[in-house]
Amino acid sequence: MIRRDYGGGMSDVPFGFGPPDRDPERRGEPGGTPGDPFGLGALFGGAGAGSGSPEELLGKMPLFAELQKLMNWSGGPVNWDLARQGAISQLAPGHQPTSEAERTAVAEALRLADLWLDEATELPSGIDRGLAWSRVEWVEQTLPAWGQLIDPLAERVVAAMTGALPAEATAMMGPLAGVMGQMGGVMFGAQVGQALGKLADEVLTSTDVGLPLGPRGAGVLVPQNVAAFGEGLDRPEDEVRLFLALREAAHQRLFAHVPWLRQQLTDAVHAYARGIHVDREAIERGLTEAMGSMEGGIDPSDPESIQRLLGSGLLEPEETPQQQMALRRLETLLALVEGWVDSVVSAAATDRLPGHSALAETMRRRRASGGPAEQTFATLVGLELRPRRLRDASTVWGAMVQQHGTAARDRLWSHPDLLPTSDDLDEPLDFVGRQGVRDAFAELTGDLADEDRTSDGNGDTGPDDTDGDARGN
Repeated sequence: MIRRDYGGGMSDVPFGFGPPDRDPERRGEPGGTPGDPFGLGALFGGAGAGSGSPEELLGKMPLFAELQKLMNWSGGPVNWDLARQGAISQLAPGHQPTSEAERTAVAEALRLADLWLDEATELPSGIDRGLAWSRVEWVEQTLPAWGQLIDPLAERVVAAMTGALPAEATAMMGPLAGVMGQMGGVMFGAQVGQALGKLADEVLTSTDVGLPLGPRGAGVLVPQNVAAFGEGLDRPEDEVRLFLALREAAHQRLFAHVPWLRQQLTDAVHAYARGIHVDREAIERGLTEAMGSMEGGIDPSDPESIQRLLGSGLLEPEETPQQQMALRRLETLLALVEGWVDSVVSAAATDRLPGHSALAETMRRRRASGGPAEQTFATLVGLELRPRRLRDASTVWGAMVQQHGTAARDRLWSHPDLLPTSDDLDEPLDFVGRQGVRDAFAELTGDLADEDRTSDGNGDTGPDDTDGDARGN
């Protein structure tokens, strides 16, 4: 799972080993140091040397001394028990349970939002219940969806790294090699837990990252985060809540009534995972050079020297053309979803919600600045949603309504082949213009088909009905 820096490079390689100093802004964060993508320094307790059996090594790691019971995890490449515990413990200091008043207010806001959206889109409601989640509830309720997304990525990373590591490198790792497999699930679990804890501090709804993470039919707001979002906006609390309820309800309409959308988003993530590849020959060529250039070289009995090897970038997966295509597809789909939501919420709220313009601008700035929620999503799934793509998608949906109407806009969701591609978003108005030609052609061919059916005796033919009956008999 690779977070992309679309300025030309990668800024983080969370589920892999990347070169040091990859993300200067995150240097010095707890649990991570330059060249230490998994926080291995903490895992080794800062030990600089020492050899022994895997069991002896485990005894020298403070974290694992407390979590040895989790080392027997057999539920997949990510230890989700540890991820859940890590996220919840991170949230504990500022956690606020939801109150009955908050649950009532959220349910009412979602009901009103659905009524307003009925006039803005052809798609019917996708919500059968409104829920107010605390931050902890958000983590617990969305874990199944994260598991479906992240497990294939983590599994491919482990397989690629293990399969590409030359035998001599494995031998140099000495006794540590015996516990690397066991450590993988725990390391991934610890990292995912930390990421989800940060994300839970920021998310406003169950669809805030563009993916449907909650149960089907559930519209969700996180009141504690909704209140934080509204701070400093000088807008009434119920207005902020209603604006976010409109966004959640709009997302839910798409995910409920565009049956292929969920699967397409998931497939794009999994297609990226299938493309993960590590060039074994490049590792073999670079191994000698890396060993020679590292201060102190590689000592099989020294965990810190192994850390330096892992942090050197030597084991970084290559991005394949297939992965680039999958990322473009995912980015385009997410931009189209977000742009459509902006379009229908604007249509529903502009004349009804006094603070809509200010709230919408705040949301745009939140996305454009790549806040903690978006950055964490990029870490987990490997994508940063570029604002440029979102602007182009919004242009498509707005122009579709102006030129062809609401029904024509929503009809583009009837099949994935009708949606604009990444190339179409480069020239969004050209795409919209072509829709008028396509609609005219469809109307013409539809009329011709009606004429054909009439001539075959399948329609109302007036005086020729007798001939039609004769053919039918």
